[in-house]
Amino acid sequence: MNASGSANVADVIIVGGGLMGASAALFLRNRGRSVILLERGLVGQQASGVNFGNVRRQAYAKDARDYGLDLEIIAGNSLRDRYPYLGREVLMGSLGPIDGHANPRLVAPAFGRAASRAGARVEENTEVLAIEKVGEDFCVETRDRGQFRAPVVLITAGAWATAMAEKFGEPVPAVARGPQMGVTEPVPYRIEPTLGVSSPLVEETVYLRQVSRGNIVFGGGNRNDVNLETIRAYPDPENTLNQMPQLRRLLPGIANLRIIRTWSGIEGYLPDDLPVMGSSAKVPGLYYAFGFCGAGFQIGPAVGDVMAELIDTATTVTPIEPFHIRRFAAGQPTA
Repeated sequence: MNASGSANVADVIIVGGGLMGASAALFLRNRGRSVILLERGLVGQQASGVNFGNVRRQAYAKDARDYGLDLEIIAGNSLRDRYPYLGREVLMGSLGPIDGHANPRLVAPAFGRAASRAGARVEENTEVLAIEKVGEDFCVETRDRGQFRAPVVLITAGAWATAMAEKFGEPVPAVARGPQMGVTEPVPYRIEPTLGVSSPLVEETVYLRQVSRGNIVFGGGNRNDVNLETIRAYPDPENTLNQMPQLRRLLPGIANLRIIRTWSGIEGYLPDDLPVMGSSAKVPGLYYAFGFCGAGFQIGPAVGDVMAELIDTATTVTPIEPFHIRRFAAGQPTA
């Protein structure tokens, strides 16, 4: 249908079918809003589907306690008794008993299917060419599906959202990079928690989790260059080799495991390590949720819920003002 057809008109158009976009579509439908979700490829195909899959809520134990996170600092014999597979260099750990992980290849598509069942129109393989404000509505032009119209547009297009925001006069100093990940051959399941090492030295930063079938998924180290035009991110063999001694320091028992696959993805990073989230500072009816700096998977559904609340009621009970795009209006913030 053309732009005048009712099938191409909705209360809200969401551009980008990652975890943020798919969950926002579901929660907007739960609030009674009609929704069209436009995704260039498949739902969850980009960063939402190729990340490490961590669902962590770690923070400083004292500050986190009031939020019900109940972190525990473990050291010495207690650490060895509970996790005997850790290397001797591991001296102390912060345990988040309600942290976990999930399969990123499954989560975003599941939210997309849930949104569709709830009545959202999910259009995959639909590339957005232009977004323009025409009167009170936005006109969204696509390559093969014609025009779509709505009074509200939510841009959740990951690393590609930067260019969209810039066309509305709201540039942000984002960079696109590719995190480096891999997976080993399966071994008997033993490692229940997700393990991670934080260090000021990038090459020492590693994280890993074991899935129930036995494979160990790992990541860390340097992030590689990506190509937004060709939509390609490539694994870096040198980084993978540098990860190996760091992983052995954490888990000596995996020293002889074979790596069966490596991969990367395309993620957007901002200089202050905070996302852009909220309404446009210039265009009424325009909203953003992008630039989650490698931490989007763990909060994706919450982001979708908050954005749906903001669009539906013009406010949120969650304080998101520090994430507003206006913070870049006067120049790049201090990292």
